[in-house]
Amino acid sequence: MFGHEFLEFEFRPDGKLRYANNSNYKNDTLIRKECYVGKAVMEELKRIIDDSEIMNEDDANWPEPDRVGRQELEILSGNDHVSFTTSKIGCLVEVNDSKDPVGLRSFYYLVQDLKCLVFSLIGLHFKIRPIAQ
Repeated sequence: MFGHEFLEFEFRPDGKLRYANNSNYKNDTLIRKECYVGKAVMEELKRIIDDSEIMNEDDANWPEPDRVGRQELEILSGNDHVSFTTSKIGCLVEVNDSKDPVGLRSFYYLVQDLKCLVFSLIGLHFKIRPIAQ
């Protein structure tokens, strides 16, 4: 069964990282995990977002979500708030062929960077055993 697959993550200002993944891979059930990250991770997250310059972009000329899928990104940072919605992007060719390749490329790489960060944090958090005191 397709159509109900999603990956969702959220960083809260207090450092709480919420993660949910429903891939339906081998009939997996919904995976939900939560953990807290420190100030250094939150600063790195902000740096990644700032370096992407995504806050200057607009999704008006990006492909609309379709039957293949959708991607959404919402960022609240201080008084700034942006929200983007586009179709599922499978490869850079789709980005380069879009009406706004520069903006969509910023989105594409930022999403890849954020997913990599989240997967690393979740993987490390739930594989490392705490040191007994």
